[in-house]
Parts: sequence; structure tokens; C-alpha cells
Amino acid sequence: MTSLNSFAAGEISNTQIPQLHGAGDDKTGYETKYYTTKSKALTTRVGKKTDLLSLIKQPPLGLPNVPIPANNPISVEKIALGRKLFYDRRLSLNSTFSCAMCHVPEQGFTHNELATAVGLEGRSGRRNSPTLFNIAYAEKLFHDGREDTLEQQVWGPLLAHNEMGNPSPGVVLRKIRTLNDYNGLFENVFNKPVNMETLGMALATYQRSLNSANSPFDQWYFGHNDAAVTPSVKRGFKLFRGKANCIACHTVNNDSAVFTDHKLHNTGHGFSVSTYQRPKKQRLLVAPGQYIEIDSDLFDSVSEKKPNDVGLYEITEDPADRWKYKTPTLRNISLTAPYMHDGAFKTLEEVVNFYNHGGTPNEELDPLIKPLGLTPNEIQDILAFLNSLTGSNVDELIADGFAAPVGDTQ
Repeated sequence: MTSLNSFAAGEISNTQIPQLHGAGDDKTGYETKYYTTKSKALTTRVGKKTDLLSLIKQPPLGLPNVPIPANNPISVEKIALGRKLFYDRRLSLNSTFSCAMCHVPEQGFTHNELATAVGLEGRSGRRNSPTLFNIAYAEKLFHDGREDTLEQQVWGPLLAHNEMGNPSPGVVLRKIRTLNDYNGLFENVFNKPVNMETLGMALATYQRSLNSANSPFDQWYFGHNDAAVTPSVKRGFKLFRGKANCIACHTVNNDSAVFTDHKLHNTGHGFSVSTYQRPKKQRLLVAPGQYIEIDSDLFDSVSEKKPNDVGLYEITEDPADRWKYKTPTLRNISLTAPYMHDGAFKTLEEVVNFYNHGGTPNEELDPLIKPLGLTPNEIQDILAFLNSLTGSNVDELIADGFAAPVGDTQ
């Protein structure tokens, strides 16, 4: 029987890890002729395991206790099995695509380089890959909130034609049963072979360990270290709670904050995308600072046409739910661009400006969405606050992901 007891705890500290997060080939500034590449060397992508169990049992400063289902208790071995599955490309139909290829560790467990997800064989998705940082606390999953447990959620990507492409649960389970490196692992953890339930439990348990906090904000607000943040951050948080009223949806408790109300709202962005009339001509960036103009219809000839997206309405078919999407967490928000359900906004400043103008009016616009009247200086203070929400252990979690095997695809 194969054992995962070698998944050791506490092997590294934050001081031992270089800053690892960010896209491997950052294209910031590519639209100017002065662009220079910022590509990262693969030699720096060095992994080290870390104590994921401790991040569930004792979450970092600023996070509440992790909710654990009674029927899926945690263990080191179960986390390790879920981690192995998460990074294993063999779980896709043609053994080329893993969960981690949409939820890239160094890109905030989302995908900084794609507005919307691209799955098996380049098949296009219509929504942005949500971050998995602190996903343990999510009460609703997917942008439209259609699932409410991680155990159930994992089967969505595994079976989606434009994600991992499997035609049925049986195809996934039969493949795992044929892989020698899984021999005995599910039996060791669950006392029974792999099935739909145990596969979901293992993957869910690993995801529940991806907890990141103890940010500068946490050290100031919950840790009472007045020197942890700048005056701009403090002013930004005051605006966040007051004039901007962001806290109405991105909630903060007395001793912890997940920065979401776990609800779905119509901000007007989904409406604006649905009603957008694209121009007949579009500019296409082909090299640093170099554009060509082409007919918009040519885009349809080389890519899958994006279907309409009306959010929660697709789940409930209630007209009042049109263009409602889940409130995302704000933790580690500076690492998880692009933003909104479709990745339409590249920067946090674009997001803040969108809300400052009151979203996009429509008949189902959430009454909380109103013009904010923020000045340029106030916007900069709110941005300073948002940038203070990066957890102190993000690079530790990234390095742990780097250490995971991707599955022998030969």
C-alpha cells in the first residue's frame, strides 16, 4: 500500500522563500513601444512542502475558524491526496490538464494572463477563474452560486466540456483505478476505494488548506500594530467603511474578516456586457506598441463566440436574478487580477472607478450600487487599503504548489 505520510509538516518558513507570485511572463506595459520583458526564469520556480494542516487548524491572523463538514474530517493524508489530485493532469480526458492550470498557484490561484478560462484543447470559457485563496469560507461556489459545498463543486470542472473534458464520472474514476501511484491511497484515507464521494472529499480538503491572511491590514486592525500600515491605508479603510460603503457587501467582523457577504448582486457590469454593441472594426495589439485594425467579424472565425451570460438567472430562471454574481473575497486581491466575473477589468483602479461611477444602471441594479463621489486622492487611499490585504504566507502556499507532482503523462 502506497503511503502519503511523507507529506511532512513545517518544512519551511516565510523567510526562506523568495517572492514567487505573479505571472511568469508579465505583459504590463505591452501596449507601449517601450515595453521590456519581465519573464521569470524557470530556475526560480522551486517548490517546498509546507504544513497545510496547521492552516486549517489555526488559520492566520484575520481569518475565522475553518468550517469543516462533519462527514469529511481533515487529516494530513487526506490533504496530501487532495493536493496530488489537484495538480494531476491525468484527471482530464486526454491527460494534459489539471485543476492547477486554471487556478495557478503563483497567479493567486486564479489566472492573471487570461480574462476568462481556457480549458482542454484550448476550449474557451466565458468566466474568470475565481481565486482559491480562502475558498474554505465560501458559502456559495462558482460566480453564479450554483454549488454550496467544495465536495460537490469539484465535479463541475472535471465534467465540463470546456474545462477538463471528461464525459462522465465513471471515466475519471476508472482512470484513477488504473494509475499505479494511486494504489491504496483512497483505501488508506477513507477505508474504501475511490468513488465520486471520496474524490470530492479529498480535493475539497486540500482546497480548505489554502488559507492566507496575517496581511499588513490584519496586523494593524486585528493585531493592533499601529505601525503595520501607512496612513493612506487607514484612510482607505475609513472610506471603505464609510463614504464608499464597500463594507455593505465586503463585510468585516470584530475579530475576523472574509470580506464577503456570501450573496449575489447585480452591479450593472453583467448588464453592460450583455447589451454591448461592438464596433465594426477593432484594434488588435500584435507587438509592443504596434496595433492593426481588423474587422470584428474575423474574431468569430478564429475563436469560439462567447455565449450570453445572465448570471444567477441561469440557475433560478427568475427575471429578478438577471446579472447577479457572487461577491468575491477581497483578501489577496492585488494578486488575483483580472477582475469581475468575466475578467473585464485589468486593474483594481478600473474596478474602483466602475463603482465610483455607480456601476451601470439597469432595472435590476442592486440598490446598494450608487455613485460614490470619491476624489482622486480618496481612490488612491482605497487602493492602498486593498493592496494591504495580501497575506504574509502567499509565497509559502505557492512554493508548496510548486512541489506537487503533475502526474506522469507518458
